[in-house]
Amino acid sequence: MIRVALVVGVGVLAALAVSVGPLYAADRYRELREPTDAERAQIAALADPGGLDLDRVAIESVDGEGDDRGDDHGGDGDEGGGSAAAGPAEVSVRGPPGRRVLFLTADVLTDLDEDVAVGLLAAEAGRAATYYAEFRAVAVGAVLATLAAVVTALVPFESGFAALVAVGVASFWAGRRVQYAADARAADAVGAERVADAFERVAERRGVEPETGDWSTWFEVQPPLGDRIARLRERAGGEK
Repeated sequence: MIRVALVVGVGVLAALAVSVGPLYAADRYRELREPTDAERAQIAALADPGGLDLDRVAIESVDGEGDDRGDDHGGDGDEGGGSAAAGPAEVSVRGPPGRRVLFLTADVLTDLDEDVAVGLLAAEAGRAATYYAEFRAVAVGAVLATLAAVVTALVPFESGFAALVAVGVASFWAGRRVQYAADARAADAVGAERVADAFERVAERRGVEPETGDWSTWFEVQPPLGDRIARLRERAGGEK
């Protein structure tokens, strides 16, 4: 009974760590602020096409952003624009349903084209709607619980190892399907070309080349960005 409780505990704690941990870490270790009234209205306008509904918004400052932004700080790009041009343009939704928080860097509002920002927010809306983060949490919890069952000899090594491989492979495969489904929802909302363009523009901004999959990416839950863009481009071609 103790070993069963240990295995269950490992799975639950791992799932909670993956689901809630990023939210806690961002709140505790990143320099965040609440959006101004003008920024809140801007974010709502950008998020509405993709159907992103959130409980809270937190903005992370980028280098060069001053504290004298005022309530009229919108996106004319003059204030801190030179530094923001090399900013990360990060957008992410973290936390479980009912406690979801949109984290974004200030340069998303001040430096990105509207279509790019809409595409990024729509992509996050798709991930939230398909419960991608929750799936990852459950998948990690299942893998670690299976591993704990093998380590504690709750199950024989041979069958436990086979189960571990099966759970891992199933998680990788299903995780990719969920991510592609999330991208498809974003494409349905704002157009596949807009989402693909947003991914490419941000990758270019960060100085990275979107990678495509090879054998090494078979062991990743999230498919490579290049493959996601390729699927969106193919979908966009069919929409024309």
